[in-house]
Amino acid sequence: MEQMASMAQGLVSLLARLLIAAIFLASAVGNKIPQFQATANYMQTEGVPNPKLALFGAIGLLLLGGISVVTGAWTRIGALFLLVFLAAATFYFHDFWKFADPTQRQLQTIQFMKNLAIGGGLLALIAYGGGAWSVDGWIAKRREEVESGVPAAKPRVTAKAS
Repeated sequence: MEQMASMAQGLVSLLARLLIAAIFLASAVGNKIPQFQATANYMQTEGVPNPKLALFGAIGLLLLGGISVVTGAWTRIGALFLLVFLAAATFYFHDFWKFADPTQRQLQTIQFMKNLAIGGGLLALIAYGGGAWSVDGWIAKRREEVESGVPAAKPRVTAKAS
């Protein structure tokens, strides 16, 4: 029963990482990279300092953080990269407090709150890591085996009878 629970937990943590990373990777690959100049221009109108350099940094955070979270390699660092990007994007682009129009204020408030929820998921990854079905989990399992002196189970090789 414990093994089944462990498998379910590994699967759920993998699914969670994939779902969280999807929005960040899609943003980089589907929008920011192909629309680099237009995105930099928009960033300038929103008051982002040095928008082209900031956009290069944002793309780096999105790609490195997204790939790290998907693979579960250095998950906590990757989630931190995404959290840094998310905090800056939320501050500059979902500043609901600046809108007088109630409709725009409500739309930006929703986006702001959505980003808070995503940030909560990233904080959970920072706190708990990538789970058993991650590169980090695999490394931890191997380290535990080495430290305990219990070798990993090796696959059986059977000779074919001739």
